[in-house]
Amino acid sequence: MLALNDGKGYDDVFVYAPVSAVVELADGILGFDGCLNFFAGPTDKQFSAQFNFYNVHYARHHVVGTSGSTVEDMRDIVRFLEEKRIDPAVMITHVGGMDAAIDTTLRLPQIPGGKKLIYTHISLPLTAIRDFQSLGETDKRFAELAKIVENHNGLWCAEAEKYLLEHWA
Repeated sequence: MLALNDGKGYDDVFVYAPVSAVVELADGILGFDGCLNFFAGPTDKQFSAQFNFYNVHYARHHVVGTSGSTVEDMRDIVRFLEEKRIDPAVMITHVGGMDAAIDTTLRLPQIPGGKKLIYTHISLPLTAIRDFQSLGETDKRFAELAKIVENHNGLWCAEAEKYLLEHWA
């Protein structure tokens, strides 16, 4: 990772898993005045990892812990999903393959809509679900996806995902 930017390190490094080795790797790739954002919410009250405090002083490294939910909030969400009181599919407006991940991340503020779902094991440009029908005029796979999504109130669904994974490489 450091070789990608000539060893300068990164301004912001996000850690999404409470794994000591991941935290330590994140610390190791921070650049000057870099921020390690620990968004992992460990359940183990004894969770720890080594952090280079020399760099806290001399390279102005800092760490912040963020979370949008409490453990109880997450339990409520799981219960609401099980009870079918909420449907996260309403948030998904685009799908794409691994080849769309970098551009999507870099342009995220300019891309309208909700969540962009990236499938890391297929090749597909980022595609708005609302564009499936028009794209289906030249690609029958999109026409089929448009039908599947329409049968699910215009929402991304398990059936559409299954079709996508079977028909895109």
